[in-house]
Amino acid sequence: MRDYHKFVSWVAGIPVLIIILIVIIVTHETKDDGISRAIASKAVALAFASREECEQLAAGREQSSFPTGKEDSWYVKYMDYLFEKGYLSEELTKADARSAESYLTYGEAEYLAESVSKQLKGKIKATKKNRDQYIPKDEWWLFYDSMIARMEEENHVEQKNILIYGTPYNVKEAPAWTAYSDQGTIGFEGLALDAYIDCEISVIMRDSELIAVTKKVSDKVVYENVWLAQGEEGKCLVYVGNITRQIETGLKEEKQKELYNNLADITLEKGKLKKAELKKGKRIRGRVLSVKADYIEIEGYGPLAVSPTFQVFKTYGTFEKKKLEDILVGYDLQEFVVSDGVLCAALIEREFDAKTIRVLLMNTGFQGVFHSSLTLSCTGAMTISSEEGKEEKLEKGSQLVLTPEDERLAQGRLIITPEEGCEISIKEIERGQGTPAYGGRLEISSEEGGLVAVNELYLEEYLKKVVPSEMPASYEKEALKAQAVCARTYAYKQIQSNGYSQYGAHVDDSTNYQVYNNSKQDERTDQAVNETYGKILKYNGKPIDAFYFSTSCGTTTDGSVWGGDPSSMPYLKSVALRDDRKVLSWDSEEEFSQFIKSKNYSAYDSEYPMFRWETVTTSQILGEKVTGIGAVTGLKITDRGPGGSARELEITGESGNKTVTGQNQIRYILGNSQLEITQKDGKKITGWDSLPSGFFTVEKKDGRYYIYGGGYGHGAGMSQNGAQGMAKKGKTYDAILKFFYDGVEIADIEQP
Repeated sequence: MRDYHKFVSWVAGIPVLIIILIVIIVTHETKDDGISRAIASKAVALAFASREECEQLAAGREQSSFPTGKEDSWYVKYMDYLFEKGYLSEELTKADARSAESYLTYGEAEYLAESVSKQLKGKIKATKKNRDQYIPKDEWWLFYDSMIARMEEENHVEQKNILIYGTPYNVKEAPAWTAYSDQGTIGFEGLALDAYIDCEISVIMRDSELIAVTKKVSDKVVYENVWLAQGEEGKCLVYVGNITRQIETGLKEEKQKELYNNLADITLEKGKLKKAELKKGKRIRGRVLSVKADYIEIEGYGPLAVSPTFQVFKTYGTFEKKKLEDILVGYDLQEFVVSDGVLCAALIEREFDAKTIRVLLMNTGFQGVFHSSLTLSCTGAMTISSEEGKEEKLEKGSQLVLTPEDERLAQGRLIITPEEGCEISIKEIERGQGTPAYGGRLEISSEEGGLVAVNELYLEEYLKKVVPSEMPASYEKEALKAQAVCARTYAYKQIQSNGYSQYGAHVDDSTNYQVYNNSKQDERTDQAVNETYGKILKYNGKPIDAFYFSTSCGTTTDGSVWGGDPSSMPYLKSVALRDDRKVLSWDSEEEFSQFIKSKNYSAYDSEYPMFRWETVTTSQILGEKVTGIGAVTGLKITDRGPGGSARELEITGESGNKTVTGQNQIRYILGNSQLEITQKDGKKITGWDSLPSGFFTVEKKDGRYYIYGGGYGHGAGMSQNGAQGMAKKGKTYDAILKFFYDGVEIADIEQP
C-alpha cells in the first residue's frame, strides 16, 4: 500500500517537474537568433579588405587591441581591422574573447553603421530601451545588404550557390576552417559547415572566404566525373574535386565491385548514394597537340571541348589526382573518356619518357610568337596533313605559302612532315646562321595573333642544335659534354612544365628557354651530345633545374637569385671558381667593391672579356626608367645575396625614394641601350638594355654614377666559360658538373 501511494505521488509530481524544467530551459536558453561580434566584424571587414589583406595587416601591426596571447584567435584580425578604421569603439566593444563570442548589440551596430558611411545613418536605430539588447540575426543581415549596396568602392562581396563536399569533419587532412566545394577550396572561419556536406547552399562570400550561409537550397546533389575505387571496411572510395572520401553505397558486394576503377556521375541525397552512372562508353587515344582551358586538341580528332568538371587521374603505379597542366603536349600517355562529344576525364596510363620535344618557333629577332605569313620549302618532298585526314604531297623544290586566312587552317592545324632524312626551311625566319632548317615535323596553326609554328623532333636531335647555339663548337670537348648534359636536363624539366601548352609546345627557341638552331649544327657538338646520350643531372634521384650562364665574376650565387627559397634547390651553391670552391664573402661594401674592381683575381673564367666590365650612367639616363621620385640623386646597394649578387637597390630622388628588389629588376632599372660598357679587354659594347650581371658596385663621382661589375648572366649554376676554363685544365665533364652542382649524380633519364 505504501508503494502504491509513492507511485501516485511520483506520477502527480511529473507535471510540476516538467514545469520547473521548462522554466529552467526558458530562463537559461541561449538566444540563437543574434549575431556574434566576431561574425559581424568578419562580415564588415571583408566588405573592405580580403582575408589575405587582413592577415597581412595583422602581421605588420605592432600591437593588437586584444590581450597578449590571444592574437591567434581567428576573429582578431577582423576586429583589429575595424578598431583601427574606427568602425568599432573600444568604449562600446571590449577586445577580449568573451566579448567577441557574444552577441552584437543595437548600440554597437548603430555606431558601426554610422562609422562606415553617413548614408547608413538611421539604418539601425538604437533607443534607450534596445541599446544594450542584441540585434537579431535577420535584422543584421538586412542591414549588411544595405551596407554592401551603398559601398562606394568596388564591391567584392557576392551571393552564390555552392556544393559542399568536404570539411575537416570528413576529410582528415583538411586544415582548420577549410572546406572543399564545386567552387574550389574555400575558408569558413567562425562558421559551422559540417551539417551542409553533400548539400547545395546559398552563401555570401568574398573571393574564397565564406561570410555567411543564408539557406540550404537542396540536400540532393550530383557529382560529375568522379573516380570510384575500393575503399576501406566495405566502403567505396570516391575521388571528388581535389579530395578523396569514403562512402557507404548500400549495394551488395558484387554490385559494388562493378563500380570500382570507373569514372561516374553519382547522385547523393541526404548524404546517401542514390545513383551511380558509370561512363564506360567511348574512350579515345591520340597524341595531344594543344591544351587550352576549354578544349584539348588531339591528333586524329581535332579540338574537343572539355567538361567544366573535367578530371585528370594517373592510373599507373600509385593512383593520383592530377591537373589539366599535367597533360603533356606531344605525347600519347593517356586515354580520354568521352561523353556526348565532350571530354570528361584523362586517364594517364604510362610514364613520361622524354623522347621528343616541341619547340615554338619565334619570329625573326625573337620579337614574338606570331607570324604574318610563312613560306616553307624542303630539301626533299614534304607531306601536308590536315586534321580532317586529308593529305597532300609537295615534291622537292616546291613551296608551301601560308597566311592566317588560309582555308586549310580553318579546320585546325596543318602538319608538315619532310621526307626521311630531309629538313624544312622557313623563309621568314632569320637567325644568327641565316635561314635555319628544321628536322622532325612542323605544325602550323592560325591563332588570334597570327600563325604559330611548332617544331616537333627527337630530344637528342634538338640538343644537337641547342649546344652549338649556347656554347661555341670550338670549345673543349669536355666543356661541350657538360653543356650537353645541362641542356638535356633543362629540356627534360621544361617538357614537364608544359610552358606553351596552349599552342602545343614545351619551349620556345629563344633565351627564354634555350637558344635552338641559331648557330649551325657542328660535328664536335654532335659528338658531345652522342657521347652523353640520355644523361641528365639528378639530386636525390630527381632531375634538377640545371641553370647555367655565360661568365662568372669569380663566384656563383645560389637559388635565391630569383627571390625564392634556396633550400628548394640545394644543389645550387655559392662557390668560388677555383679548385678549393671556397665561399667568398665580404664584411663591408668597401671590401666587395675592391674585389669586383680587381682585374687580377684568378678564376677558371677570369681570362674572358666579361669577367670584369664597367660603365657610367647619369641621372638623366636613369630617369628614363626611374619615375615618380624626381631626378635621381643617389644609388645604394642595401642587400646582397651569396657571392655578392645585388638583391636590393635603394634609389634616392629629389622628391622621394624608391627600393628595387630582385637581381633581374635591378639590372634592368640601371641598364640602358645607350650605355657604353667597357669589358676587361678594353673593348666597348653598346645596346644592352640591362646590366650584364647583378655582381656590381656603384660610385658617384662628379654627378655621374660609375658602375663596376663582373660576369655575364644570373650567376647561378654552371658558368659556361668557367666550364671551358676547367676543361682546358684537364677536368672531365662529370667533374665540371659536380663542381657547379652540389651533391648531384649523372644518371640516365629512365634510371629510377
